[in-house]
Amino acid sequence: MTHTGLPDGFLWGVATAGHQNEGDNRASDTWFLEHTTPSLFREPSGPACRGYEQWETDLDLVAGLGLNAFRFSVEWARVEPERGAVSAEALDHYERKVDGCLARGLAPLVTFSHFTAPHWFAADGSWTGTDAPGRFADQCDRVMARFGDRIAYAVTLNEPNLEQLLQAGAKLPAEAEALKARMLAAAARAAGSDGYASANVIPADRQDEFQEAFTRAHRAAREAIRASRGDLPVGVSIAIADEVAVPGGERRRDAKRAAVYDHWLREARDDDFIGVQNYERIVHGPDGEVTPDGELNGMGTVIEPGSLAGAARYAHEVAGVPVLVTEHGIQTADDTQRAAFVPAAIEALAAEIDAGTPVLGYCHWTLMDNFEWIFGYGAQLGLHEVDRETFERRPKPSAKAYADVVRSHRGTPADHGGRAVPGPPAVTGGATTACSARP
Repeated sequence: MTHTGLPDGFLWGVATAGHQNEGDNRASDTWFLEHTTPSLFREPSGPACRGYEQWETDLDLVAGLGLNAFRFSVEWARVEPERGAVSAEALDHYERKVDGCLARGLAPLVTFSHFTAPHWFAADGSWTGTDAPGRFADQCDRVMARFGDRIAYAVTLNEPNLEQLLQAGAKLPAEAEALKARMLAAAARAAGSDGYASANVIPADRQDEFQEAFTRAHRAAREAIRASRGDLPVGVSIAIADEVAVPGGERRRDAKRAAVYDHWLREARDDDFIGVQNYERIVHGPDGEVTPDGELNGMGTVIEPGSLAGAARYAHEVAGVPVLVTEHGIQTADDTQRAAFVPAAIEALAAEIDAGTPVLGYCHWTLMDNFEWIFGYGAQLGLHEVDRETFERRPKPSAKAYADVVRSHRGTPADHGGRAVPGPPAVTGGATTACSARP
């Protein structure tokens, strides 16, 4: 397949999240829920991948893949572990991480809230609290004041529609929903508060309330970020499956899109981009979801490399702004599936870009196997495996497969270790500009 070429400045990256990678995020709501009895979480996150200590090693891995971008989150719970008490050490850490990205030619793509929040915030109304937008804006202000001049893209919230997607697809059984409610009630009692809530374990009967709350928070964050630096591209990322219909399934497909995605896609019309996070294709028939023939991923749906292109197309059609693929990957313990899936998905995305859908970049989820929320360490999505005793990172065949497809598009030479060498992206005006090594 021949493409006319990806746009100048196209971002090639990997995505990570603080709580899932860093470890010992003890002041966070998720940590508290992991240690609540009962808990929906399969196991505690504990040290995760020790990413807080090993961040330099991890940035070397990213650069060694020939990439030019790195998405990570700033953990609010580390920066403000107690209400009003700001940690200079945490801000120093994330500033060093931003500078470490730039030193390696990686554009820093910063997520301001990747599900987790401080424990005190969760116990005091969480995102539905009347002062929540202001509190989140304050966090954005302090991050922007410290290193906002050096980041390339800002993502306010990660997947505020995730719970709606899970519930619309019946991904969690009824007993899990009941356990979630018991966990949150127990957490409220343990915290001595009237209620307890966290962004990715929202009860079914509070979905509309939280959508409104997340929307207020996103707008407040967007305003704060733009007030600090008006030229920095800012947006929200959403979970979005590629929803397709066989004859007779169009009504069901359109209802799913309206219920799960369209609110945020319309909201993104006031943003600079829409973050797309895609892992699967859902096929709708006249009587419900249909499972085509083919190999299945760990989520139980057929492996479909074209799903990312379809999701990006729909997101742009509704939002009208450029797409940034902030996450894409495959849950599977069989890395041969991942090694085949990633290049095929990228080729389909390149064809979609040729067809006119504006895409700013692609971030693979994730750099290494990590803590996958309620599923603990039982789900593998990484390009590297992690020894749970020594925390050594070992590349899988999919890491080379991704590096090879990036090299083929960027036209970069390989070093003596067979790795692509990135040319440093220049971060000017908030966007990543083309470097001479890029086609």
